[in-house]
Amino acid sequence: MNKLIIKNLTKSYAKSVLNDVSLEIDTSKITVLLGKSGCGKTTLLRLIAGLDTKDEGEISFGARYSMVFQEPRLFPWLTVGQNICFENPKKMSDRLPEILKLIQLEGYQSYYPKQLSGGMKQRVAIGRALIHQPEYILMDEPFSALDYFTRLDLQQKILELYHQQHIGMLFVTHNVEEALHIANRILVIQNGKINFDITLDEEQQQRNIYTETYHQIRNEILEKI
Repeated sequence: MNKLIIKNLTKSYAKSVLNDVSLEIDTSKITVLLGKSGCGKTTLLRLIAGLDTKDEGEISFGARYSMVFQEPRLFPWLTVGQNICFENPKKMSDRLPEILKLIQLEGYQSYYPKQLSGGMKQRVAIGRALIHQPEYILMDEPFSALDYFTRLDLQQKILELYHQQHIGMLFVTHNVEEALHIANRILVIQNGKINFDITLDEEQQQRNIYTETYHQIRNEILEKI
C-alpha cells in the first residue's frame, strides 16, 4: 500500500497553524481534510505539495502527484487544449483527446476560458492535472466557488476518475456533505490538530448521505469542527 507519512509536522506564521501533526494516509484512496477556514487544512496540503516550508517534522511522499487549486488559474490567452498542455505541448498533445474525453470537454479544445462556464473551467484545471498521469491528486477546495448543481456534477466526475482511473486524492473542503459524498476517509482539523478521524466503509456509489446513519456521522463531525 502506498502511503503519505507525516511525522510531528509543525508550521507557524504569526501564530501556530499546525501543531505536531502525525498521520499516515493511504494514497490509493480519497482522503478529505475537513474544517473551518483558518484551521490549517490548506496549509497542510501546501506543505505536502512543497509549496510552503515546514518549521519542524517530516513528510514522506513518494507518489507522482498533481495539484488542483481553488481557482482554475487558466491562462486567458490560451485555448482549452493549450491550457491543459502548456507545460510541454509537444509531449502532451498525444494524450489531449483522451483527457478531453475524461473531463467531458470533447469539442472544446479551441475554446478560450472566457467562453467557458465556471464548472467547465474547473474541468480544464482537472484535465491539466491529469495530463501528467499522476498517481495522486492534491485538491484545494476546487469546487467551493461553484453553484450547488455544478458542484454535485464535478463531485461525481471526481468519483468516476477515482474508480475508473484508480487515482487517489487528498481533497480539502469545508463542506461536510461534500466530504461525506466523496471520501473514503475524513480527517477533521481544528486549531492545527487532527480532531476527528473516520473511515467510511460503504462505497461512494452506494451512499445516501441523507439517511439516519449519515445524519449521525454528520452531527458527530460538526461537534468536532
